[in-house]
Amino acid sequence: MRKIDRMTNTTLTRVVLILCCLVMTACAPTVKLESPKEPITINLNIKLDADIRVKLEEEAKKDIAANPGIF
Repeated sequence: MRKIDRMTNTTLTRVVLILCCLVMTACAPTVKLESPKEPITINLNIKLDADIRVKLEEEAKKDIAANPGIF
């Protein structure tokens, strides 16, 4: 009888461990990566930057011409 009890206890312990592992994996959070539904748009206003640079260069040339002793 003791041999049968040992087998039952070992089997029961294994079943309990397997069930605990299953429950723990079922409760684990999942991470889902999804692509956006709308495309990503990047607006670069390069013309505005170029216009500002040209205006600043023109103003700098005028200032240098008006005050040659500054630099």
